[in-house]
Amino acid sequence: MGKLNVTMLRYLTKEDFRVLTAIEMGMKNHELVPGALIASIANLRHGGVHKLLKELCKHRLVSYERGKHYDGYRLTNTGYDYLALKTLTSRGAVASFGNQIGVGKESNIYVVANEDGEALCLKLHRLGRTCFRNLKEKRDYHAHRNKAGWLYLSRISAAKEFAYMTALHNRDFPVPRPIECNRHCVLMELVQGEPLCRMSEVPDVEALYDNLMNLIVQLGSYGVIHGDFNEFNIMVTEDGKPVVIDFPQMTSTCHINARMFFERDVNCIRDFFKRRFGYESSLHPTFDDISREDILDAEVNASGFTRQMEKDLLAEIGLGEDEDGEVENEDVCKSEEGKEDIQFLREEVEKCLLDDEKPRLDVVEQRECLQSQHEDHGNSSVEEGSDTETEIHSVRSVSTTSTIPPHVIQDRVKKALVKRRQAETRQRCVAKGEASAVTRKRRENQHTM
Repeated sequence: MGKLNVTMLRYLTKEDFRVLTAIEMGMKNHELVPGALIASIANLRHGGVHKLLKELCKHRLVSYERGKHYDGYRLTNTGYDYLALKTLTSRGAVASFGNQIGVGKESNIYVVANEDGEALCLKLHRLGRTCFRNLKEKRDYHAHRNKAGWLYLSRISAAKEFAYMTALHNRDFPVPRPIECNRHCVLMELVQGEPLCRMSEVPDVEALYDNLMNLIVQLGSYGVIHGDFNEFNIMVTEDGKPVVIDFPQMTSTCHINARMFFERDVNCIRDFFKRRFGYESSLHPTFDDISREDILDAEVNASGFTRQMEKDLLAEIGLGEDEDGEVENEDVCKSEEGKEDIQFLREEVEKCLLDDEKPRLDVVEQRECLQSQHEDHGNSSVEEGSDTETEIHSVRSVSTTSTIPPHVIQDRVKKALVKRRQAETRQRCVAKGEASAVTRKRRENQHTM
């Protein structure tokens, strides 16, 4: 998950992107996509999928892995980035790629520009980092699933943030203007300002504190809680106005832990202003100060907001059941699961030349001779050790000796050496790369025959 290098993006052909898309489609129900399935989905006119896969693996857009039971290909983060950037470029949303301006536990931030030369902000969601892997506890991306890939979770996170940002921007909240979203990439307006965590002083501390507290209450009145409202997710413009960023963790005010999330956001701002600016105020909002005005949480399907809560809230506000269809447009998780699975698996695997295997019998015979000499030496040492023990028994009156008979120890050592030798021989004979799958298939067929 290093820095993104887009140099190869301009040199990739339509066939390359067709193969990358085929792997992406195969990863919906495969952890490792077989080569035959990739060739079937890509359906290139002149073939040559295997050669394209080798080139993509060389540039680390695709990774070939040998599993315990099957082998196949999977998309890397760079390959997934290329697919998203290709789509954004074809739509005219992105024309040039700039530097990286931020790194978080869930995303990378880059500066890009459109065809008019306007500077924009591109956020690439990167779930799966070692510093943040307990997503089942901190986020609700899994929903009712037991397992999901990191690329798919990144896509859900990006779609969720884009939905929140669009809904908040349409209600005139101080958030960046959303422009485009594709896969795990969110394209938005570049905020001209500094993060609050980097500012040592502000023109008016009291006004900024009041604006942030009012913003927390205003979000609650619309039915959502930010959940991570701290100095790292607040940008301050040149005129001292706050702009809120980072929305994937937003929850509904109907959540079972909504009071705790609300108080945590308030305390984060209070503690920061006391620590950084020495400002402490006894006036701060509470969860009971929230008065419901809108159903933004129902519109974007926020965490903790169930269908029954939605029906009750619509009946209370007076919207009725006629507008239920408009509330369910952003159900990202279920729309992804509703797609049909692809069943293109085939029994044939692509043929590959297998390197000649040399038995190296001379090495095995030499090791057997060394083993026999070692065992003879061990027997003589055991006998000498038993004699010396009887001779100086009176001197070592208090000692600890092994209760295992010597012949049992010899058998265990012999079995361990044989097992190690078999493992080394097996490791030499295993073919590397794609040839291992062919070898394993031939071995299974030979055993069946």
